[in-house]
Amino acid sequence: MTSKTIIITGGAGFIGSHVVRRFVNNYPAYRIINLDKLTYAGNLANLKDIEAKPNYQFVKGDITDAQFILELFQQEKPDGIIHLAAESHVDRSITNPLEFVITNVVGTVNLLNAARETWKGHYNSHRFYHVSTDEVYGALGATGMFTEETKYDPHSPYSASKASSDHFVRAYHDTYGMDCVISNCSNNYGANHFPEKLIPLAINNIKLNKPVPVYGKGENVRDWLWVEDHARAIDTIFHQAKTGETYNIGGHNEWKNIDLIHLLCKIMDKKLNRAEGTSAKLISFVQDRAGHDLRYAIDSTKLQKELGWTPSLQFEEGLEKTVDWYLENEDWLNHVTSGEYQKYYEEMYK
Repeated sequence: MTSKTIIITGGAGFIGSHVVRRFVNNYPAYRIINLDKLTYAGNLANLKDIEAKPNYQFVKGDITDAQFILELFQQEKPDGIIHLAAESHVDRSITNPLEFVITNVVGTVNLLNAARETWKGHYNSHRFYHVSTDEVYGALGATGMFTEETKYDPHSPYSASKASSDHFVRAYHDTYGMDCVISNCSNNYGANHFPEKLIPLAINNIKLNKPVPVYGKGENVRDWLWVEDHARAIDTIFHQAKTGETYNIGGHNEWKNIDLIHLLCKIMDKKLNRAEGTSAKLISFVQDRAGHDLRYAIDSTKLQKELGWTPSLQFEEGLEKTVDWYLENEDWLNHVTSGEYQKYYEEMYK
């Protein structure tokens, strides 16, 4: 296997940690550099099992620092970058849009500029892979699915920032001839998910007998993708995709939020030996989010036909695996919800 140096940004986050683990374990000849700022959503405890591997290296850094990024590229001379680092929570983007512009747009352009400068004259042998979201497409009605040809129509500051970064990646491919690929994925779920998102929040609140908030009437529909299937798709796209291509990654698991929560309540009652219906009493409907898209659904036919990827788990099976992980890793969950893990990193990396 050819030796390569790959920088994975946001590698201490939810999806990023699964991608880092997969590359470190599956490609021992690769040197994997995990570049992460360690914000509230970055947690090196996600990677405890591989931190001592000889082909793994962690670098603490901020993609909004253009000079730092350029120096890192010139020093490490990466053969490729898989860019996952992003502010990703819609509610936070509504409160502070500029933070999302700076990280998601300016940060991406900083990485593109560093790659362009470092790889000049050798673009064909270096790849810039940008990981994006289905939210750039806007919302669907009761029918239809997002394809790679769907017009962009972002509705939140978060999705607008991701749409902008997608456009910059394509512009650098078209303008400078850089080898760039993009993927747009549906909602991820699985182990190590920061508990501000729907599924881990609900699991934690049910465990603690706290209200489980559901926006509006819970009618919003999402397509759920098991995070390990997503990591496998990223691996496939990075190694096999043609330059300039975009791929949609979806789990073919469309669920209304309220139906998902009822299923989760049923699983939790069984796992916690509670009477059926106990957890469902915790459901609390709250005011709907501003600009809340009604439905997302991904058509990943292109990825399946061209590169042979298909999701491995149905949602019910994946959700049960996810619940088991959170119940078996209470220390991780307690450290995240208390913020203790951040104090540790502040001391280590101050």
